[in-house]
Formats: sequence, structure tokens, C-alpha cells
Amino acid sequence: MSPPRLEPAEFRLLRELINELAGIMLSDEARMTVERKLSERVLALRLPSFHAYYQYLRYHPQRKAEVERALEAVTTNETYFFRELPQLHAFEREVLVHLRDCARVRRSLTLWSAGCSTGEEVYTLAILVARSGLFTGWDVRIFGNDISRKVLQVARKATYSESSFRAMPSEFQRYFVSTPEGRAVDPAIRAMCHFGHFNLLDEARVAMLGRVDAIFCRNVLIYFDNASRRRVIQALYDRLQPEGYLMLGHSESLLNTSTAFELAHLRGDLAYRKPARTGSMRPGGHSS
Repeated sequence: MSPPRLEPAEFRLLRELINELAGIMLSDEARMTVERKLSERVLALRLPSFHAYYQYLRYHPQRKAEVERALEAVTTNETYFFRELPQLHAFEREVLVHLRDCARVRRSLTLWSAGCSTGEEVYTLAILVARSGLFTGWDVRIFGNDISRKVLQVARKATYSESSFRAMPSEFQRYFVSTPEGRAVDPAIRAMCHFGHFNLLDEARVAMLGRVDAIFCRNVLIYFDNASRRRVIQALYDRLQPEGYLMLGHSESLLNTSTAFELAHLRGDLAYRKPARTGSMRPGGHSS
């Protein structure tokens, strides 16, 4: 059975369904990539066309599992340790100090890596918290979520090949142990880290996180359409503690998405901060 062709009309149907389910907006140029990545699934299910695959995703009793496979296939999961190092330096030297001061009474710190992929960012944050020495004896939790179960399996295993370390300064090697399968994260670092499978548009699952002190959502929002981006930013805003921080990728901003955050000027970087008094302003700049 030869691989099926993804016709433009079929691509539009699949693109609309993926957008509906996950908020991801695929460009017109993505059609051939989607064809290449999903044709294997069409063949595996012994379906005659991508239109039949769309019908399967929409109506089949086992559609939930197949939707997960489809989303895993079309999403990008490229990451590595200590990505965007200048931002991480600013986070360690300034943001963590501010968060320590804000949370002195409750002595707990929760960080969230939204769209964590294979987990390198989660462990990077845990290493920075440990090295800072600011939270000894505190309840520290670093949480990561992703829409893909496959990448979360890698994250929970916490053993990585050399490509994951291509930007890591040598000073951090002491937080890893060499194994036959690769470099494994030190058990003390792993103990701080937790992972969950859910979509950022799933408001009920997001709410289960409780309040967090800082959120890293880097190079994730670029895949969402405007409406979905606003929904995600609203959810992130709601999860943050007052004076909590939102860290985006260097190419991202909240321009035309939200006016609820303060702009925090860090040495060598910018971040967004939830105001200390948040009673009346909502993301988008409207009073509630």
C-alpha cells in the first residue's frame, strides 16, 4: 500500500481539527510536512486516504489515542539544557532572589515549565535553584507539562545524549552522572521535578497545578493562533502568585495579547511580572 497524498482540502480539515483540539495553527507551508509525518499513521490504520483519517480522528471510538499520536507527530520538541543562557543567568541572579523575598513566610517555591518537551528545561531550573542556595529547607517543586506522552517518557527517565548538553557550561557537569545510556540527572535534582501530560488549553487540568511563583513558556506560544494564545496567557496569569514571573522566549512578547503584566527590566533581559495587586485587571487590559 503506497503512502497517500494529502490534498489541500484534506489538509484544511486536519488543520482546523488540530487547531480546535490543541490551539496549534499550522501554516499553508506545513502541508507537505504534515503529509510526511502522518502518512505512517494512515497506513498503520489501513485507511484509504487522509480524509478517512480525518473522519477517524473526529468520530472513531478510539479517536482519543489517535489524536495524541497525531499531535505528537506534528508538534516540535527541540530543546536542550541551559537554552537561552543570558535569560537563565538573569533568572538565577535576580528573579530567584525576588521570589525568595516574596515567599519567606510560606517557605515554598513552585516553578512551571509550560510545554517542557523532553524535560531539559525543568532540570535546568532545578539546578539553578539548587546552586542558588536560597531555598535550603524549603518545599521546592519544579513542574513540567507537555501534550506528548512520548517526550514525557524521556523527561521522566532523565538520561540524555550529548546533543542535549551542547549549550551547557562545564560548571554544571557536577549535576549529572555518566551512565552507559548517557548522562543522567543527579537524583537530588530529579527529586524536585515532576511531569504531567496535558494540553495548555485544558483549563481544568491547568488549574490543578495551584499557584506557582514563576512560569517558563518559551517558544511555545508561537505555534498558537491569537485566540488560543490569549486563552493560554489568561491561564498562566491566573496560576501565578502576585509578583510572580512569566519568562517567554527572546522572540516573543505579549504585545496585542495582554496588558495585565508589568514589564520587569532585568540586567540583560526582560520578563513579565504579575502585579502585586491584581484584583481588577485581567489579561487583555479589561476590568473584571
